[in-house]
Amino acid sequence: MKILMVCLGNICRSPLAEGILKHKAAQRGLDWVIDSAGTGFWHAGEPPDSRSAGIARHYGIDITDQRARQFKPADLDLFDRVFVMDTQNLRDVLRQAQTDEHRAKIDLILNQLHPGQNRSVPDPYYDDDGFNEVFEMLDAACEVFISRHPEAP
Repeated sequence: MKILMVCLGNICRSPLAEGILKHKAAQRGLDWVIDSAGTGFWHAGEPPDSRSAGIARHYGIDITDQRARQFKPADLDLFDRVFVMDTQNLRDVLRQAQTDEHRAKIDLILNQLHPGQNRSVPDPYYDDDGFNEVFEMLDAACEVFISRHPEAP
């Protein structure tokens, strides 16, 4: 299975989501491809925000090798699922979807926890205290997703 996590700048939320799901997949011996991207280009080539890297490290996950990149329409051909962090990311990614098949791959990640409620993962960029809450939300959503998909297709 190939999963892409998407947020705005690809330095806070989506790198955490990528790292969490990679960690869970590795623990289960799943050969999944997991990546992340941002709808914006501002941070392309940069490592994750130090606060994201710090909270990931606190939970035993290393995301320091990741580098931000911008989402591109071709990602919709490459990935089986595209999880976005908030409703603006959802609109931005859906705008680039050309087919119903592409649109069917895209969803808010918190819909894994709260189906159909379209809740957003808050952006912790301006809130140092928000990183742990974001980690816990993403960890729970990734756990639900991976438990529903115990084997790669």
